[in-house]
Amino acid sequence: MAAALILLSGGIDSSTLLHYVKRTLAIDTLYALSFHYGQRHARELDAAAIQAKAVGVKEHRVFDVSAFGALTAAGNVLTNPQVDVPDLDTIDPADRVQPPTYVPNRNMVLLSLAAAYAETCKVSDIYYGAQAQDEYGYWDCTTDFLVRINHLLALNRKQAVTVHAPFVNKRKTEVVQLGHALGVNYADTWTCYRGGDTPCSSCPSCVERAMAFREAALSDPLVSVIA
Repeated sequence: MAAALILLSGGIDSSTLLHYVKRTLAIDTLYALSFHYGQRHARELDAAAIQAKAVGVKEHRVFDVSAFGALTAAGNVLTNPQVDVPDLDTIDPADRVQPPTYVPNRNMVLLSLAAAYAETCKVSDIYYGAQAQDEYGYWDCTTDFLVRINHLLALNRKQAVTVHAPFVNKRKTEVVQLGHALGVNYADTWTCYRGGDTPCSSCPSCVERAMAFREAALSDPLVSVIA
């Protein structure tokens, strides 16, 4: 029976991916792995738990690697609560190729841990929700990164795992459209970098989310529920 491991943050991309792997790829046995990596809040992890339950994963693990946040706090705003998350419109366009919301080497670290867990569970395929950001970008969400990490993982002499990123060339609008067609409840996702009781609407992630729903001609149910 086919099985897969999904990196599940609780945001739009990974939640849509979870439903896509289950329903479109028809993979029945799913493991979901979420991380507390020292991020500013746990709202996204709460959403991840809801999404994992909705799909009926075999196992959802939340792994505490919060020491990673302490290690990287000086290099970004997501794991450093002493520094404010900037609004997107205050980030210079030249800096958006690697903005202050980039957590140093995060995806490499989390995918390495996921590969270890997948190998332990005898699962050969890992999926993560990299997508082509519209307004800013991260090098560890690119096709080049995907190809190279798979070359590295292929060195395994017995049970190599493969990382897949089906949305790596999709804009978030396309991801939202796909998720809408799959029936993803986006009210049970979280995007805002700042956390809090309500989305801030101005951080880079909130702006991108709002743009995606607007371009898809859909209303964001998270905003509607909170309102």
